[in-house]
Amino acid sequence: MKPLAGVRIADFTVHAAGPFCTHMLSQLGAECIKIESAQRPDIFRKPHTVYGRPGPATFDQVASNKLSVRINLKHPEGVALAKRLVAVSDVAAESFRAGVMERLGLGYEALRAVKPDIVMVSVSSCGQTGPDSHFAGYAPLFGAWGGLGYLTGYRDGPPVEMRHVMDHSVGLNAALATVAALHRRRRTGQGGHVDVAAREVASSLIGEALLATAAGVPIARMGNEDHWRAPHGLYRSRDGDRWISLSVGSDAEWHALTRVMARPDLAADPHFATQPARHAARDALDRLLADWCATQGAEAAVAALQAAGVPAHVSWNTRDIVTDPHLRQRGAIVEVTETGGATRAAVGAPMRFGASDNPSIERGTPELGEHEGYVFGELLGLGTAEQRRLADAAVIH
Repeated sequence: MKPLAGVRIADFTVHAAGPFCTHMLSQLGAECIKIESAQRPDIFRKPHTVYGRPGPATFDQVASNKLSVRINLKHPEGVALAKRLVAVSDVAAESFRAGVMERLGLGYEALRAVKPDIVMVSVSSCGQTGPDSHFAGYAPLFGAWGGLGYLTGYRDGPPVEMRHVMDHSVGLNAALATVAALHRRRRTGQGGHVDVAAREVASSLIGEALLATAAGVPIARMGNEDHWRAPHGLYRSRDGDRWISLSVGSDAEWHALTRVMARPDLAADPHFATQPARHAARDALDRLLADWCATQGAEAAVAALQAAGVPAHVSWNTRDIVTDPHLRQRGAIVEVTETGGATRAAVGAPMRFGASDNPSIERGTPELGEHEGYVFGELLGLGTAEQRRLADAAVIH
């Protein structure tokens, strides 16, 4: 049995960060019911070319494993129907701008009135309170506003935009907070309102930079450099867009690197004799490593470096990851059914619990309203005639 088996989620989330949270929870065994309407479907259902692939790629990833129903939240009976679904759920998740759920009549107090121990999870740009809570935002904004973008980039270049990593980082933090709230409910019987601010997630990833700044230490972009290790970075091989990642911290690793490079002169050079000296000369080392790697086949060079004890690996592209036997065997890469019925590789959950209760994707992308018979009929007890009436009144629509 999966860890969250028996947990039900009323999923009002849209776009990527919130849906990734509930997607992770669904892989852990929660029954996740995605709530949309024909008038306002999740915008990511719209086909869009991403990573060279047409179709709703992001939606196919974060909506897999979920059930789908249509509820018109602009209709009073739709709000009442949504409350009935929350009343039989453990979690209500949303990712609108702060205040939207309250205006719909589905704020935390309204949901607690129908389910006293409900765990509500709100994912937003800046949180549910504070002077900036009214701001909306997408992944590039989260990273920029949280300070992560400013620290990302080369010394002589501008800040680099942080994109999908932010949506996923926010979703993972929200999933962790949801599990914590469910654990508290199990101990105390109390639900609660979990408030996750995306920009604060970004700031939580740069804690050491914030501490340094508070202590008066100037912080700047450093590209692929490290505060201590050198050489440290990515170097293009002779195989074109195939890069070698390596990192040298100790004298032993440095001497091993010079042996693989067949450069005993570097091992004897006093400019590189110690770790502090190498770090001070890191620009010169980067040029030396760039010249050497440009003459090497990536896989062969990495194999030689690893055998010698130098931390190194090829910087994998997505094809490497998708076809990797290790990741396939562990279920980190799985096949899912996408919109239109084709199958494709997708990212599985990055954790394991045992032979029979590991996270998994059991179903592909749901069609809009595909599971209304089960949700409205079996869970909520609405007869066929009542469902037809609600559909005619554009409540189920």
